[in-house]
Amino acid sequence: MSLDKLDASPAENLVVMGRIAAPFGIRGWVKIQSFTEEFDGLLDYPVWHLGRGDQWREIAVLESEVHSKGLVVRLDGCNDRDSAAALKGLDIAVPRAALPEAEEDEYYWSDLIGLEVVNVQGEVLGKVSELLETGANDVLVVQGEREHLLPFIAQVILKVDLKAGRINVDWGADY
Repeated sequence: MSLDKLDASPAENLVVMGRIAAPFGIRGWVKIQSFTEEFDGLLDYPVWHLGRGDQWREIAVLESEVHSKGLVVRLDGCNDRDSAAALKGLDIAVPRAALPEAEEDEYYWSDLIGLEVVNVQGEVLGKVSELLETGANDVLVVQGEREHLLPFIAQVILKVDLKAGRINVDWGADY
């Protein structure tokens, strides 16, 4: 199973929730890097979409185990180490319609990526390119004229306006 065998599907209706990290053992199991709040939150979804960009394939999760504070799974059609290795690096997504509504002042990371970040002085710092989980708090990686790393905390993040595509922040352009 490789990426070039994946079917095209509308990626805009999918939310990336993890990534295939590596093969696990010799029987087709893979280690999962989960982006969910609880590391095993992906198991709430028995069918995943694997891929990247505009190339995705729907695949069933056959078995799963918690292993060393991580998650390992066996996917339909992935029966040996070679097929598991071919999946390494693919994103794991689920349909947006399958996700629960975000609570007030909570956001799916995928909804924040691409938003413009503007500080209180009206300066555009750039756009959110990714988020990092640091343990203490999440961090927005903002790419503009230079890269900014903004902690996702109330003192810095003043307003997230998904409809306007903007995040207002209390953060200097020279920080």
